[in-house]
Order: sequence, then C-alpha cells, then structure tokens
Amino acid sequence: MSPISLHDIPTSHIVAFLILIVALSLMPMVVGDIHIFLAQGISLAIFLSFGLFAEMVITLISVITLILYVRLSKHELYRLPINLLMFSTASFISGFVFYLLGGEHGNTNLLSLQGILPILMYVVCYFAVNQVFLYSIFRYLHNSKRGLITSDTKWDAVTSILTFPVGLIMFMLYEQVGLVAVLYVGIPFLILTLILKLYHASQKVNNYLQRAADVGHDLTERLNVSSVIDVFLERVSTLFPVDYAAIIDIKEDRFHLLRQKFKGGNGELIVHPEDEICKMVKKQKRGVSFRTRKEYSYLPNIHIPPGIESVMCVPVIRNQIVEGFVVVGTSKRRAYDKSQLMIMDILASHFGVALVKAKHYEDTKNRSERCALTNLYNFRFFETVLEKEYEKLEVGESESLSLILLDLDHFKSINDTYGHQSGNEILKQVADRLSLLIGENGIVARYGGEEFVVLLPNVDRKKCYDFAEKIRVNLANRSFTLKQHIRDTVKPQLVKVTASIGFATAPEDAEDSLDLIRHADRAMYVGAKQAGRNKVAEYRKIS
Repeated sequence: MSPISLHDIPTSHIVAFLILIVALSLMPMVVGDIHIFLAQGISLAIFLSFGLFAEMVITLISVITLILYVRLSKHELYRLPINLLMFSTASFISGFVFYLLGGEHGNTNLLSLQGILPILMYVVCYFAVNQVFLYSIFRYLHNSKRGLITSDTKWDAVTSILTFPVGLIMFMLYEQVGLVAVLYVGIPFLILTLILKLYHASQKVNNYLQRAADVGHDLTERLNVSSVIDVFLERVSTLFPVDYAAIIDIKEDRFHLLRQKFKGGNGELIVHPEDEICKMVKKQKRGVSFRTRKEYSYLPNIHIPPGIESVMCVPVIRNQIVEGFVVVGTSKRRAYDKSQLMIMDILASHFGVALVKAKHYEDTKNRSERCALTNLYNFRFFETVLEKEYEKLEVGESESLSLILLDLDHFKSINDTYGHQSGNEILKQVADRLSLLIGENGIVARYGGEEFVVLLPNVDRKKCYDFAEKIRVNLANRSFTLKQHIRDTVKPQLVKVTASIGFATAPEDAEDSLDLIRHADRAMYVGAKQAGRNKVAEYRKIS
C-alpha cells in the first residue's frame, strides 16, 4: 500500500522523526485509566511524508516506548499485544480510507477538497477506530460498564484536534525545508505537550480537592463512629484506585486493626499491625507513598501481600499526636503520585476530626440514654421507644407489644446485710443477665431503684410469659457473687435473689402506652408480690 519503497526513505530523517515521537511518548497524560500521548500529529506528518509502512512501524515503536515507561506488572503484560494490535489496526484502516479517497503522499495542495478530504477522513477514522477498540476492551475484557463516549473520549478528541494542525504544519514545512522542520515544529510541540500535561495535572488536583471537600462534608454529617469509618473507606475507594484498605488505631503504643476492606470480598490484611511502614509513618508524622513493591521490599517486617504494588500510608493526627493510620494499596504499579498523597493526608485530617466528633456524640448520647451503673437504657429513653413501638402497633406495623416489669425481692435487706456496694453489684449482674436473656428480642431498661422493665415488640402473651418465666428461673436458681461486701470475711459471698414479675400485652390489655406500664405494674404487685414473691403474674383485662 505504501507508494515509497524502503530504499527511497532517508534514514536520517526517519531517525529524527522517531526521536521526536519517542520523546513525546515519554510525556503521557493519564486520563482515567488511559495514557494519552500527543504523538498523533507526528505520526500524521510521517504518514503524509513517507507512507503507511513507515507510520505504522514508528507508531508501534512509540507505543512500546510508552508501555516500557509505564512499566507494566506481570499480570498486565497482556496490554502490550492488545495496544500494538489496536494502533496498527487504527493505522491500517485509516490509511486504507485515505487511499480509497484518492489521497496522495507529498501533496501539499491542502486548499482543494481533493487534497484535504482524505487527510480529514484519515484523522477521523483513526480516532473512531481507537475509541471502538477502547470500548470493546473495557466492555468485554474488563467487564466494565464504560460507555462509548466518556470524559476520556473527550480528552482524546481534544488532543486529536490540537495535533491535527500541528501534523499538517510539520508535513508542509518538511516538504519545503527538509529535516530542520523537525526542530522548528518538534520543540514547540514538546513544550505544548508539557504545558497540557501540567494543565491536566492541575485540573486533576483541583478535582481531587473538590472531592476531598465533599468527603469532609459527608463525614461531618455522620454521628456514628462505625458510619464514619464505613463512609470514609467507601469514598476513598472511589476516589483512588484501591484494592485493599485498612484503618489502624494506636492504643497504649500498640497498633490495633480497626477496620479493613478488600475489593471483591475478604482477603489478607494489607498491613500487619506491627508493620515497619506504620512505624515509619508514626516516627516521621507524615504520609509515605510507594509506587512499586521494589521501593518498600527492603524494609524489615513487611506483611503486604505479593500482589500489592502501590501503597499509601498516612497518619491520623490529633493535637500533634499520631492516633492511627489509613493504609491503601492496589495491584497497579505507579498508581499513586505526590498529589494523591497530599489529598490522602487531607482526607485523613477530615477523618480524624469526624471520628472524634462521632465519639463525643456517642458518649454524650450514651450518658443521656443509659444508666451509669448498669449501662442499661434509662426510663426516659425507654418511654420514647415505648411510644414509637405503640404507634407501630396502632398503624398495623406490628401485631402485638408486650412489657415485663420486675422488682427484686427483699432488696433492702441485702443492702442492710452486705452494704450498698454489694447492692450495686447485684443490680449490675441482674442487668447483664437480662441483656443476655432478652438479646435482640427486645429492649431492657432500668425502671428505677431495684426495678427493671423489658419491652418486647411483636411478642404475644404466651411468648412473653415464656420470657418472664425464664428470667424468674435464672435469677432464682443462680447465686450472685458479692466481692465488695461489708462482712467480716474477705471471701466473696454468694447470695440468692428472687424477683416478682408482672407483664401485660397490647392491644389486648392496654389502650395506650401508659396503660401497658400501669397494668404490668399492677400484675407485678398484686399477682406476684402480694401472692408470695418469686412469681410471674400476667394482667388480663376482663370485659
């Protein structure tokens, strides 16, 4: 297809063009997952000057140069033949269209339709074939839902538009002045490439900063520690290429794994709590980034899985003290640069502030909702839950609602005999037993003094009786151990404690939430206390 035979091509000129296109290949822009290099203009000039064969060979050499620069890992070597096939196919189809439309090499008459149309179609076909190849690779090889037109496509289109006139100028100048055209056009083109690369890098940093600010706003809205951690890991995983992520906490100068996330499911911990990378970050109080495994493999006590290449580890600092680490890693080589490390440091700061805020909120909320002695919910919080559950009952979201009220028998005598500290010990042990017996079936709260209340949503009368009887038997048959008693001996004392229990069930036994409490209280005192204690009594409404 090439009208110029090999011996007619000036070797020194080809070498000059080759040097220029290789230089451009060493300055790619990374847009998404695609490396874009502004060599299309040079390849166009080569095609118009020397023909299809020379253009294909030089273009493939530039592609190989780019791939060597990127340094693919072993599991990414499949990209080499795919890229060679993609560019050679694009060159061949575009050249075929050029010749089909009557295009001629060395024709500098670009003002006529016959002269410019084949060149325009060559550029359009090259761009189109390239995009179809990329779409097919992502869709069928990587199982990605990437569309045919993306932001990467727009960038590729912009580079094609920019390089098209440069290629024409180089071709026309080369036809007139010869080899010196490579310098006249090549040097400004290299500078343009560098400027575009820097511009894209600044745009990428600005985008990262905006998204980091969004992450910070999202984190500050979370008032739950677990939610803050989950949201942070999720957003970081979408912001950077992340296959593994871990959050490590520092307590008493020891590293503890707080949370870890693996792409595609479970896996091995990316960084061991005693890993040298974490120790390095703690000592330096600043983040570190490794582009390849070779950069950190010399460190002792490394536990990073073999498949991980790029790693970032940044500290979570509060009051100039390192309180933890955020570690991310991916199997891609050179996945993280200095700008990404800077963004990760900013995100770690947002994360640290949000985490402290969530902890303070949870502590305050816990103190306002729970009894300080037993750690059960207090009655004020219990009343709120009771009203909400009764509303669900009224609107048909639940079928029944049961309430158990229990009072420890002869508790005053225990305080008088063993001391109030022993009484507190019993109250805490009763709370632990109730929480264990009820589990996820209901809510346990301290009603006041030695009284406890249990709310059981969607539990009918029979099941409620079973729960109440289980509680009574457990308390009556298992002794309580008292260590802080006031007896003469230092040995722990074993004490038997029983409880009088009453319960009521709505909607059968109550018309509102307060009725439920009153009727359970009445059953406890009349049906259990006055009947001899250590009993379970139910309230039944007689029509």
